[in-house]
Amino acid sequence: MGFYSDHIEPRLVSCACGMKAVSRERKKIVPEAAGRVLEIGFGSGHNAPFYDRSKITHLYALEPNDAMRRMSERRIAELPFPVEWLDLPGEQIPLADGSVDTVLVTFSLCTIPGVEEALAGMRRVLKPGGRLVFLEHGRAPDSGVAKWQDRINGVWGKLAGGCHLNREPDLLIGKAGFNIDKIDRRYMPRAPKIAGFVTRGVALR
Repeated sequence: MGFYSDHIEPRLVSCACGMKAVSRERKKIVPEAAGRVLEIGFGSGHNAPFYDRSKITHLYALEPNDAMRRMSERRIAELPFPVEWLDLPGEQIPLADGSVDTVLVTFSLCTIPGVEEALAGMRRVLKPGGRLVFLEHGRAPDSGVAKWQDRINGVWGKLAGGCHLNREPDLLIGKAGFNIDKIDRRYMPRAPKIAGFVTRGVALR
């Protein structure tokens, strides 16, 4: 850890994740979360305003980065339901089997080093019939864009907290044993194509 990763990187990532185009996508999917919710990669709390407050009984906020937690304080304070921090990496979820109704993951599968292990953990903590609500960016369907994603992926990751431009979230979710119930894949308007192809949906345990 250094000055960049401790102070600059969290603010850059938070700024990018709070762009208007990204917020519009969050608004479409976050209200799907209900009951006891585990949010993977809570970050600086950009999803908080979009929860349907009448549907949430408890929120587990998994976020190991202290700087992100500090930036989320104002958004956390506005929530009417209990919020409990979890600070271990996303691959190691410290919750019991079948203990949550919804797992929400937005723009985090791209950064988790052991993403397959993390998804297995998400499936483990969901109740039978529980829902994985997801919004992720990833590999573009256009070969020209995908080539550029592959080309700059390493440098991008060093600047953006380990983010991968070229993961395919829907395939990863399917391989983890989830059944995708609904899905929408498209470019975000007015977003750079290398980072703007998003997959949004709900998968069932």
